[in-house]
Amino acid sequence: MMKLSVNGQTHTLDVDPETPLLWVIRENVGLTGTKFGCGIAQCGACTVHIDGKPVRSCVTPISAVGNSEVTTIEGLADESGLHPVQQAWIAEQVPQCGYCQSGQIMSAVALLRDSPDPTDAEIDAAMQGNVCRCGMYQRIKRGIKRVASGEVQFFDPKSDIEVQHG
Repeated sequence: MMKLSVNGQTHTLDVDPETPLLWVIRENVGLTGTKFGCGIAQCGACTVHIDGKPVRSCVTPISAVGNSEVTTIEGLADESGLHPVQQAWIAEQVPQCGYCQSGQIMSAVALLRDSPDPTDAEIDAAMQGNVCRCGMYQRIKRGIKRVASGEVQFFDPKSDIEVQHG
């Protein structure tokens, strides 16, 4: 039996220690926002945070997580609404097919936490490992810049009403 903390909740799991974190999150914890893309850490669709750092969950064995906190896309929003990066993604109409977006968002959140006002070069470097087959890279960059500038709309998912945040 292993304990795993995901989005602030502890789960006791009976899994092989070498099972990739991605499959534990999806199949054992039941959170399906984190996607399988390539299985070799090249596309970024499976990006989650371990203690705030972005990692590719498809190649991270559950045994490597230990007592660390795992945050998935489902753990970003809170009772006050969507995370600012999620809000910016909506405002910029980033998702097309949407498959890669949970990984894109998780990488962007980590970037903005470490570099609140990133340069274009920092954005390019941080997002380099996330592939968007729809080619929404310019919208992704605009979304990141929107958060960095503080120009984000607050979205309350309960009311479906947008109000100015700031």
